[in-house]
Amino acid sequence: MRLHILALDGAFDTGLAALLDAFQTANELAEATGLTTVRFEASVVGVRRSVRTSQGLSVPVISIPKGPAPDWAVVPAIGFKMPGPLETALARPDIADAARAINLWAAGGASVAAACIGTFVLAESGLLDHREATTTWWLAPLFRHRYPSVRLDEGRMIVKSGKVVTAGAALGHMDLALWIIRQKSPRLAALTARYLIVDSRPSQSAYVLVDHLAHTDPLVERFENWARGALERGFSLEEAAEATSSSKRTLARRMQTVLGKSPHAYFQDLRVERAVHLLKTTDHGVEEIAARVGYSDGVTLRTLLRRRLGLGVKEIRRSA
Repeated sequence: MRLHILALDGAFDTGLAALLDAFQTANELAEATGLTTVRFEASVVGVRRSVRTSQGLSVPVISIPKGPAPDWAVVPAIGFKMPGPLETALARPDIADAARAINLWAAGGASVAAACIGTFVLAESGLLDHREATTTWWLAPLFRHRYPSVRLDEGRMIVKSGKVVTAGAALGHMDLALWIIRQKSPRLAALTARYLIVDSRPSQSAYVLVDHLAHTDPLVERFENWARGALERGFSLEEAAEATSSSKRTLARRMQTVLGKSPHAYFQDLRVERAVHLLKTTDHGVEEIAARVGYSDGVTLRTLLRRRLGLGVKEIRRSA
């Protein structure tokens, strides 16, 4: 399998290294276990001859080879973690050139993947338009604003839509590499994960700082403040609109624009966040915690935790 890993100036060091290390480890394990038909030929390519990482390290890139497209084109993150610097970086000429290269590879039959902030570079190409995708969770409001035609679900770690695959924040690079390896050999992917000690992370939701996202918009922040005080008594759109000095329609529209979900869905997120916090920091039983976040019984809470986070109560408490 031929892979082009597109390194751009300011590349996120950990992300680029995670991709390369995962594919190299898979190759070594394939040879050691006799899976000689499985090999990942990963080349680091660039649209500029000189590339440095966000930590200032020089990246040995090759110019994009002429000829057939690779099997996979992979876009790791660039190291701009905050909205302002990221938007400035996305206006660079090399990002436009990268977008053109991605489109050429895709037109030539390549599957395309991106992780973390690399998903913004991929979105610049237009290949994510009208597709499902994920991105780094704390930049989801910016992503949703810049690319409204993308069907964003930042709660998921990996999203496949046709021949395009996106992965979530930071170490989602490793999840993406393992996902690609798994397409060739599930056994090799499992073995690589064991050697690198990587646990399965089907969801980003367990890591999201919900209030961080809410504080990007004053109305959403007012809703969050009201909701945190209303978890036990339950959701009321009428009460929420009155408390935030807005209409029900305005509140719902703003929540969808900023967070990509309804007021009620976000209210449920806050319930889950509070429940997880109590599970990690107290010895309260599940029934008591369920009551504290507004559920009639522990069964409902257990089901919601498993559905939203992919985790059970014992797993959450074990991670505390």
